[in-house]
Order: sequence, then C-alpha cells, then structure tokens
Amino acid sequence: MRKTHSLTAAKIKNITKPGYYADGAGLYLQVTSKGAKSWVYRFMLNNRRRDMGLGSLQAIGLSEARAVRADQQRLLTQGIDPIEHRKASKAEHLIKLAKASNENITFSQCAEEYINLKASEWRSSKSKQQWSNTMRDYVYPVMGSLPVSKITQEEVLKALNPIWNKKTETAKRVRQRIEAVLDYAKAKFYREGHNPAAWKGGLEPILPSPNKIKNVQHHKALNYEGLPSFMTQLRAQDSLGARALEFLILTCSRTGDVRGAKWDEIDFKKKIWIIPKERMKIGEEHRVPLCLEAISLLEALPRLEEFIFPGQKAGSCLSNGAMSAVLRRMDYLDRATVHGFRTTFRTWAAEVTNYPWEICEMALAHRVGNETERAYQRGDLIEKRIQMMKAWASYCDLQDAKIIRLPA
Repeated sequence: MRKTHSLTAAKIKNITKPGYYADGAGLYLQVTSKGAKSWVYRFMLNNRRRDMGLGSLQAIGLSEARAVRADQQRLLTQGIDPIEHRKASKAEHLIKLAKASNENITFSQCAEEYINLKASEWRSSKSKQQWSNTMRDYVYPVMGSLPVSKITQEEVLKALNPIWNKKTETAKRVRQRIEAVLDYAKAKFYREGHNPAAWKGGLEPILPSPNKIKNVQHHKALNYEGLPSFMTQLRAQDSLGARALEFLILTCSRTGDVRGAKWDEIDFKKKIWIIPKERMKIGEEHRVPLCLEAISLLEALPRLEEFIFPGQKAGSCLSNGAMSAVLRRMDYLDRATVHGFRTTFRTWAAEVTNYPWEICEMALAHRVGNETERAYQRGDLIEKRIQMMKAWASYCDLQDAKIIRLPA
C-alpha cells in the first residue's frame, strides 16, 4: 500500500528544489524553477495519465488540498472525469452569472445590439434602417420595454396580428426579424427555451399562411411595344431623375445600383460600367456594357461630385423616389414602376430576340446555373451581352424590332 500524508507543513516550507513531491493518493506538490508551489492531482483514466491543477499553495493549504483531492477521487470512482466535470461546472456557473446579470435586458436593447452587430455584413445602410424602422413601428410598442427573457408567443402575436392580413409582406419580415433577435438573445444567454417567433413548430398552426392570404403582386411593367414611345417622352423630360431613369432602362439595372453609381466605376474607353460587389444584390462584381446612347447621356452630365446622379445634399446620391416621381409627372404610374422596366427588357428579349436565356439573365445580374455550373462557367459573356445591349438600345430608339441572331 502506498504511503499517504507524506508531506507536512514543515517539509513543504523547506522544499526548494524544482520537481513533484508526493503526498499520497495522487496528490503532489509541484515546485517550479522559480520557486512557485502549487497542488496537482495525478490520476489514470482510460489507461491515460492526467494531471489536474488544484491551485497554488498560497491559496490552498495542505489539509484543504487533501480534501479537494478526495472530492476528485470520488468523482473518478463514479466514472466521471474530474477535469471535464470541472470545465462543465465552470461553464454552468458562467451561464448562471450571465443570466443573472442580463435578466433585465429589454427586447429593444437586445434588438439594437443585434442590429449594430449585423449592420457590417449587410450590403447597404438601407438594410439597417429598414430593420430599425420595422422594430420601431411594429415591435417596440408591444414588447420593446419587456425583458427579452420574458417574451412569449403572446407578445409576438400581439405585434403580428394587426398587420398579418393587411401588410402581409411586411409582417413576414417582422416575424423573421423578431425570430432572429430572439435567437441572438438565446445565444447570448439572455433567454432560454423555444423561440416563440419561430414559424415551423410555432406560429405556423396559429397564423394563416402568408402565401394564401396575399396574392403575389409583381411590379407593374410597361409592355415592350410601348417602350419606344415612352423613351421619346422620357427624353423630353428635363431633370436629373429623368436621366437616371433613362440610364436605368438602357442598362437594365436596379434602382439602387443606378442611384449609387459613381464616376470612377465608368470605363469610358471600354464602354463598361463596373459595379463593385459591395453594392450588388448577389454580392459579386457586375460589368454592364454601355451602349452609345448611355455613353452620350453620361458625357452630357456635369461631374459635380463622386455620384453620377447626386442628391440635393452634398455627398449624397439621388433620392429613392426621384425616378418614380418622373413616372408620376409623365402619368405612367398606373402602368409602370421603375423596377418594372427590367421586366420590360426581359419580355422583349424573350419575345423579339433569340439571345440565350443565360445571357439575358446575366444582363439582369441574376445568378445563372447552380453552384457546380458556375464553377465551370466563370465568365460573364460580356462580348455577347454588348451586342444584345446595342440591340436593346436600338429598339428603345424607335428602330423596328426584329429577330436578333447571334453570329455563328
């Protein structure tokens, strides 16, 4: 039988040589080269030796070290790894402390924390503003001041019910955002349990399916037959918004891409507009062929600042409603939307030309093919798209529509 309690206070005081000094039953006094003394419990588990630090001699005396070692040995006899048990206990303690210190964090505080954290990964400041606005208008009045740990399905439904049937698309986003905030709260130990804003296994049996209570309303789009006449009227409009709309139509671009366009993105020599990936919906750089009409439009504009279509305030771009205002002045709002001109182009391309589907989709900056197909097709078919955009500009210029055939 191995001797236990081999160490005494006097022995410990006189030990100066670095090394391990056994007290018995796996308890050792460790002395470092610098003279520091601490306790180590050495044990075997699954045929593997493990060393567990119990603390410094200054913090734990001999008798206390023996008691702590005895506690760890009891765990070992139960098949429990003392080191892993201590880690789990520490983690549990930290969680309890986090819950105790965060139990009064309100939903609005948690939501603002989440929005600020995620804002850097969103493509534009507009996303952050939309999040903040929907929280302010629909969520905070109901649950903003409540502890996020106390939010239940009842509060979620109070926020959603008034808008679920009237503003269904908005309500869908609000639900998703509440769910995201509550998921974040759980990850931060602000709350625990099931997410009361989850759709599957939560709100799905309670709320009507949004796809069934609201018919999908597509953007109103002008028939392509009426586009040449519209372009003639548009070019008679003398405003920056009109020029932006004309540029949008000639390039088949999104509203935000045109509003945020900068002079340094234009390569006049190659007649290419390069939109950086940070501003693209798909998160990839997009090259846009510029027809002669688009180049002439740009060359006629003053270069007052970095934005091609600047807003009224210095350093800002054209307002979000400027191009819609042009349609309103032209009395076209009942027939067309700004975004709808992309549909006009796509319909023209399908009905009037024989350009391949993938070229038309690339012109609209849509992802083409699945991930595997994109891995092999890494080009953007720019040369073929140049020819297609020339044909589109010609059609917009009142030239007769005709079938466009690609060269062999």
